[in-house]
Amino acid sequence: MNQITNCHVMAKPSGSVCNIDCDYCFYLEKEKLYPDRQKEKLYPDRQKNWRMDEETLEVFIQQYIDAQQGDTVQFAWQGGEPTLLGVDFYRTVVELCERYRGNKKISHGFQTNGILINDEWCELFKQNDFLIGISIDGPEDLHDAYRTNTSGKGTHRKVIGAIELLKEHGVEFNTLTVVNDKNVKHPLKVYQYLKSIGSTFIQFIPLVERQESDLLTNDTWLVNPDQKDGKVTPWSVQPDEYGQFLNTIFDYWVTKDVGRVFVQQFDTTLTTWLGQPSPICVFSPRCGHAFAIEANGDLFQCDHYVYPEYKLGNIHDRTIQSMNNSEEAINFGLNKSNQLNSKCLSCRYRFACHGGCPKHRFLPGPTGELDHNYLCQGYFSFFDHSQHAMAYMAKLIKSGQSPAKIMEQFSNKPTERVGRNDACPCGSGKKYKRCCA
Repeated sequence: MNQITNCHVMAKPSGSVCNIDCDYCFYLEKEKLYPDRQKEKLYPDRQKNWRMDEETLEVFIQQYIDAQQGDTVQFAWQGGEPTLLGVDFYRTVVELCERYRGNKKISHGFQTNGILINDEWCELFKQNDFLIGISIDGPEDLHDAYRTNTSGKGTHRKVIGAIELLKEHGVEFNTLTVVNDKNVKHPLKVYQYLKSIGSTFIQFIPLVERQESDLLTNDTWLVNPDQKDGKVTPWSVQPDEYGQFLNTIFDYWVTKDVGRVFVQQFDTTLTTWLGQPSPICVFSPRCGHAFAIEANGDLFQCDHYVYPEYKLGNIHDRTIQSMNNSEEAINFGLNKSNQLNSKCLSCRYRFACHGGCPKHRFLPGPTGELDHNYLCQGYFSFFDHSQHAMAYMAKLIKSGQSPAKIMEQFSNKPTERVGRNDACPCGSGKKYKRCCA
């Protein structure tokens, strides 16, 4: 079997420990994670010993660089909240990367709530070309609905303060917005606000979590992805509303912001219309080889599968490269496509979706088995709504033109459905089926 020569690892050097208390945060539930429902926690000493020590950090950096065949190695630092480790921790990160990089170029992505960012952090980020992801769920009323501190107070003002500091120091940043049951109802309000604070690269992450209750303890926690029972939480997004959220923003974006603002969902869909695989795992034909590493060096199949049965090993005992090529990792990745149901296999947008994230496959499929993606309705709505605009932009790119030219053609009627025998909206005079379709 050919060796798998690359992988991605999301590093969580602070584990799930955080300095705010978002109501919807699934990481907080990991504090109550019991393997096999026993009384022994997965990380019983989390609150006392949550920092990645320097020995583990050095082993991780050396192994991760060695596991990449290409010329560039992309580190991703997340949490919990990664700034809790302090600036000196990441100075050490930079020093170790320099020691072990050889001829490879190192880049760093850093996802944060922004609460602790100050001038010292910004200087570190600027000097070492960190790309900063700021978590913000929209304007103050929508952001503070769930993203509060441990005292229950909103965090929006501090997040905006962090963004202003990043701008002052010339630090590149993008935004990550969790789409929940509240902000999903205000798509343009959210999108236009993100633009107004200077975000030109926007990620929308649909919130989908399920919970169960232990009748003996009256405790509540989120279910393991393999469990098909469980109730979708009240703060999760509804599939139809998520589809409408994307459609509304797309209609605005396709007439005003193509080439100016980059929305991850739109960009990755356009990539698939160009015949390329999706650059994000959710819509890739296969998943896997996108691991999460905990503070003690435990490596898991995926950040959404940090459960005992998905632990591949520990970097003090096995190398990242060996775990990347393990049978468990390979099978985990292949299962995404191998376990598609017949509805997904015959779907005309399979090329753009591939069944979505396996974690969300808990609705009844064609045979009654719980194997269909919860967000399917929303995804299908978006793919269907955007299909002829995507086809037109793909045609522009293939002909060596900028996809931004679509704004000239679609400014008045951007995304109404076009039949296969209708005139192509690109203005060629041909039928749609003979042109952009």
